[in-house]
Amino acid sequence: MQRLAAFIVLLIPGIGAAWGIKLMRDAMFGVQASVFPVWLQFLFGLIVLILCIGFFAGFLYRRDQRNGKIPKDRFKRKN
Repeated sequence: MQRLAAFIVLLIPGIGAAWGIKLMRDAMFGVQASVFPVWLQFLFGLIVLILCIGFFAGFLYRRDQRNGKIPKDRFKRKN
């Protein structure tokens, strides 16, 4: 059951990232997918892509940290 829940949690940002790539691709080829100007469509697609990839990476980082695969002090600043 936990694997299914994790799969669903990761599936939603994956679909969002694919949608962001689609918006950016459409903006590059001049296809207007919404009422926004093409440059704003590209910017929105880029923001969606960065947020979805960031969520995905943070989820995997936190999971690996909880499982002990990443040392807790690996990314801390050294004074």
